[in-house]
Amino acid sequence: MLSRILVPMDDSEPAEHALVYALENHPDAAVTVLHVVGVPSMMMGEAASVGLGDDLGEAAAERAEPVFERAREVAAERDREVDTVVGVGHPARNIIERVDGYGAVVLGSHGADRSRAVRRFLVGNVAEAVVRRAPVPVVVVR
Repeated sequence: MLSRILVPMDDSEPAEHALVYALENHPDAAVTVLHVVGVPSMMMGEAASVGLGDDLGEAAAERAEPVFERAREVAAERDREVDTVVGVGHPARNIIERVDGYGAVVLGSHGADRSRAVRRFLVGNVAEAVVRRAPVPVVVVR
């Protein structure tokens, strides 16, 4: 039986499905929702605004709050609660660095990128990297 599950989440349907899966299939496990805010770069349009703020941690937390609000709503609908944590940086690397102490990772098959080609090329690589490199079991939910 799993006692702690890490659920990386963005604002995509697959991420929400992953949270529902974790909550419904592991009713006794503590679930932590992780939202990773990318560091600013030329290819990450919205993330650039995070780096322009005075406090990177505060800006990342602000960017993560809508995702956490939805996660809390999903959990409350199932009479559950979730813990939340914000990461900053590369999503796959951040997930893998945080898995210590968790029994499993449950994540969506792809994220919220608006372009289908980008989603298949970049975001699918997050799930693939986590599956390949995580030292704990990983469940990928579609």
